[in-house]
Amino acid sequence: MTQELERLQKVIAKSGVTSRRKAEVLITEGKVTVNHQVVTELGTKVKASDHIEVEGIPLENPEKIYILFHKPTGVITSVSDDKGRKVVTDFFPQLGLRIFPVGRLDYDTSGLLLLTNDGEFANQMTHPKYKIQKKYVAKLKGFLLREEVKQLEKGIVLEDGKTAPAIVKVKSQDREKNTTLVEITIFEGRNRQVRRMFKHFGHEVVKLSRIEYGPLNLKGINAGDARELSPHEVKTLRHLALHNK
Repeated sequence: MTQELERLQKVIAKSGVTSRRKAEVLITEGKVTVNHQVVTELGTKVKASDHIEVEGIPLENPEKIYILFHKPTGVITSVSDDKGRKVVTDFFPQLGLRIFPVGRLDYDTSGLLLLTNDGEFANQMTHPKYKIQKKYVAKLKGFLLREEVKQLEKGIVLEDGKTAPAIVKVKSQDREKNTTLVEITIFEGRNRQVRRMFKHFGHEVVKLSRIEYGPLNLKGINAGDARELSPHEVKTLRHLALHNK
């Protein structure tokens, strides 16, 4: 019986080593071998019986795990940091599995972050074509004007292109402190996107937290705490991604 062939980066992602996009980078950098031969071609397809190593470590297929984490501010969304700063995986020393964050939250941003060892799941959650919604609460300097809200809801042009339409709700404005509290829901995940969207209008974000990710929220989870997603929650997120594609 002929073995089914799959793209190398997809196999690496499914093994839980990293996301598919990071796997593509590792392949092009010559850090992946198939049957002891370095492979740098992204179109390469492999069989289940092929021996694959990433950075000298053979692929394994550990039990998949999906974690919802309330990231505090002052923590790096990474598995390591060359400056010795605290990273999100430091909160899970007893897990016994290699996990990585799904997407990013800035060092100075708190809130809902997913971690997993399932690269395919991570790709579905972060690739722009899947349009998973993410809701943030932001405290801004200055007053967010009605016209600015309308522009955000239509999409604005940033240096890396036009943003998708956002959902914006002004919660309150403090005239004494000259600040605005606003909820914003976006359907992308560009670098520092929410901060850059408000900066476009001259508003500095002084506090930012992601409070929802698709159907998930932070109810009952304090900063620094975490819980595993239920199978139903994982299934729901996958369904959302495939439905939005």
